[in-house]
Amino acid sequence: MIEIKTNNELKLMREAGRITARALSVMANAVKPGMTTADLDKLAFDYIKSAGAKPAFLNYGGFPGTVCISVNEEIVHGFPSAKRHLKAGDIVSLDMGAVVDGFYGDSAITVPVGKASPEARRLMDLTKESLAVGLAHVRAGVRLGVVSNAIQEFAEGNGLGVIREFTGHGVGRDLHEDPSIPNYGSPKSGPVLREGMTLAIEPMLSLGTWKVRIKENGWTAVTADGSLSAHFEHTVAVTKDGCEILTKE
Repeated sequence: MIEIKTNNELKLMREAGRITARALSVMANAVKPGMTTADLDKLAFDYIKSAGAKPAFLNYGGFPGTVCISVNEEIVHGFPSAKRHLKAGDIVSLDMGAVVDGFYGDSAITVPVGKASPEARRLMDLTKESLAVGLAHVRAGVRLGVVSNAIQEFAEGNGLGVIREFTGHGVGRDLHEDPSIPNYGSPKSGPVLREGMTLAIEPMLSLGTWKVRIKENGWTAVTADGSLSAHFEHTVAVTKDGCEILTKE
């Protein structure tokens, strides 16, 4: 069942989203060569706690960090580690959420460490743009498949691989709610969107294959061919004539 959120619930999600967005900005501004992914994770944890919220990912299903920090060919669910030092030219996907009075915000960005290569910069720019393309189709009365198809057409039209094994999702009282939101598919598929639905839309694209493998930790997904991957995500509320981005500062 897809929940319709009340005005009060949306208010709580806006606050959770604002805290999530601010924590992402804190990390993005701090990224530099030589720091560890555990350093970044601590920055997010400290900010979320200082804002009076709770980390959404910490211990979720056994996940060991506040932030999924995925580097280069890692797509999602990278573990923060004091042994993982960032290098100039890396790209880092930061995926995280915050909880306010039982309601979630969930968002992701991908940022360069120092100066990224032209290919990496293009991947990040186009993945971010693919999210905007998808969000432009969100409004009450539209099938969810229209959003998924728009992301796929844009990504593949620019020569990028669309990761299929992981999808966006509903979000609100729980981190993962119905519906599942793939970044590919027929525009005739999926439920019809209604005002008050809250969705986490998150394209994950690669410079190569869409196929993935899971690392030995059982969590972290990487591209099967080792190509770079990028990830952007917003939590949004469906409105009559569009959507409201809840994960913004």
